[in-house]
Amino acid sequence: MSTYDWLSDIPESLQSSDLVEVQFKNTRKGYYINSEKIDLYKGDIVAVGSVIGHDIGEVTLTGKMAELAMKSHRYHPDKGEWMHVYRVAKPSDLERWEEAKKREEPTMIQARQIAANLGLDMKIGDVEYQGDGNKAIFYYIADGRVDFRQLIRVLADTFHVRIEMKQIGARQEAGRIGGIGPCGQELCCSRWMTNFSSVSTSAARVQDVTMNPQKLTGMCGKIKCCMNFEVNAYAEAQRSLPDREVVLETQSGSYYHFKTDHFQRQITYSTVRNAPVHLVTISAERAFEVIAQNKKGERPEQLEVTKEGHDSAHSRDILAGNSLTRFDNGRRGKRSGDRARRGEPRRRDTAPSERTEGRPQVRQFRSPRTRREETKAEATPTEEKQDGK
Repeated sequence: MSTYDWLSDIPESLQSSDLVEVQFKNTRKGYYINSEKIDLYKGDIVAVGSVIGHDIGEVTLTGKMAELAMKSHRYHPDKGEWMHVYRVAKPSDLERWEEAKKREEPTMIQARQIAANLGLDMKIGDVEYQGDGNKAIFYYIADGRVDFRQLIRVLADTFHVRIEMKQIGARQEAGRIGGIGPCGQELCCSRWMTNFSSVSTSAARVQDVTMNPQKLTGMCGKIKCCMNFEVNAYAEAQRSLPDREVVLETQSGSYYHFKTDHFQRQITYSTVRNAPVHLVTISAERAFEVIAQNKKGERPEQLEVTKEGHDSAHSRDILAGNSLTRFDNGRRGKRSGDRARRGEPRRRDTAPSERTEGRPQVRQFRSPRTRREETKAEATPTEEKQDGK
């Protein structure tokens, strides 16, 4: 389910509106009037009206929440006429619906072959049959406009149903297929997104995301939709930070903006524009101080400061206080123990350690193969003596 009814436990919300949200295959949804006042709940399979015949779908929202969802999706009924909920699906409706769904994959494969024979530059990505089997929706992907009038006639003569063609983009195709994103969760386009807005690289620049196509693109090959989720928050946070175009002047030279850490309010500057050369990281407060000094015509000696009350110029390392040689003493003792196990003599210039004097000697481990070889070597001289006799 891609929706959640927050007002399902409030009886007044169900009676406030007769609208019902019904979801069909993939992300296709519709809104219908429950004129018969049927007690419907989330998950019910219902038969709803259609232009020709009826369709079968699953109830996802009812009452007030369905009305709010319809407004957010800007849904408008076809030709201004509302369709109605007929009934809860009967066993005969479900059997016919299942038979129609079994025909979808063979129809898609055959339709792809027909489109290829007609020389159309398009890809049929999916086929959806109406609940009663009288209509089929063909979802296709194409870079430009496609004249599929001949295709519709051939499909209608082949499958003997009413044909409807719907063009979808790469994002809708990825949502139809589904998958797991780099965040470890199900793709947003297949889970809850219904409206897709354009995403540009400017959203990634505002968030200081590396311009790496492998990291920016999603499963559909387009820029990730999640780049638009937090761009407004980053833009608002940037207002409380120095302008990126401002150049900081010091006695040692000029510093240009390189990147910004919005969470720690730290800014990294470089001596060369758009290049990581002699990087210096300072706090936002220090950057404002340098900007104020530059406006007065003053230039500080250096960009980073070590005064009390200011943050360190460089980012803190959690392993900065740990010595790289802190395990050397333990390793030396371990090596001497390994030497004793192998039966190697100690070095003369090395005094025995007080810790190893009272320790019992460790029995040397010998593999079964080594034991057999030693036994064979001991038996060989005995056999030679017997042969000599």
